Amino acid sequence: MNRPKKRFISVIIPAYKQERTIRNDIAHIKSVLDQLRYSYEMLVVVDGMEDKTFARAKKVAGPQITVVGYKQNKGKGHALRYGIARAKGDTIVFIDSGMDLHPNGISMLLEHFEWYKADIVVGSKWHPVSKVDYPLLRKIISKGYGVMVKILFGLRVKDTQLGLKVFKREVLEKVLPRLLVKRFAIDIELLAVANRLGYTRIYEAPIELAWRDVASSSISSNLVGAIWDVFLDTVAVFYRLKILRYYDDGSRRIWKYDPELNFKVNIR
Repeated sequence: MNRPKKRFISVIIPAYKQERTIRNDIAHIKSVLDQLRYSYEMLVVVDGMEDKTFARAKKVAGPQITVVGYKQNKGKGHALRYGIARAKGDTIVFIDSGMDLHPNGISMLLEHFEWYKADIVVGSKWHPVSKVDYPLLRKIISKGYGVMVKILFGLRVKDTQLGLKVFKREVLEKVLPRLLVKRFAIDIELLAVANRLGYTRIYEAPIELAWRDVASSSISSNLVGAIWDVFLDTVAVFYRLKILRYYDDGSRRIWKYDPELNFKVNIR
């Protein structure tokens, strides 16, 4: 009798200017992974060596923890692609560094992933049993963006932007080379394109979130600028997806091999 193959998890942790928390982040995530029934690896991707994040992460690297990075900040989208190119797992987890998200959510998402035989599971602030401590302003922005995403893309999930997600490896291998967004709208581009290519088994799972960036809870030029950038990128994704059909298999894309990412990518 053949036993089912044990699942191997690759956990990718993009990090940018997290020198204060990165060692605790890694230790906390590892403590959760050690309790799972799966084998795993952790890949910390330092998105720009502008402080001591890389050096401090390297101090806790080990057999299950690999720390990689590059000098110039290139955005979360690039960091995730950089990580997946080096990941060995058949299941890929993305979790943001910074300690806002409790890593116990990884276990919850993986249980949902197994139960629903999902293509993708996303952590959601709006799941009925999520525990969320989040500023009112950001709740309003998140809810508004969720409505916009539902109208534009027809996705059934209410929270596309949270930094905790689980994917089948084959989904990422099919979708990531097509993507263009380098920064924060990478989440919606990834989910919308996956859905477009037939990976429609996308579900939400509960998380625990304690927002720590008190200074950014009020309106600021940085926050307004970030919201505007995400809005523009989201509209651009809609245009490419629905009007140009840019992401479809039949579209005429120009590809080049990116040695850093270790796979072909689109050229604008």
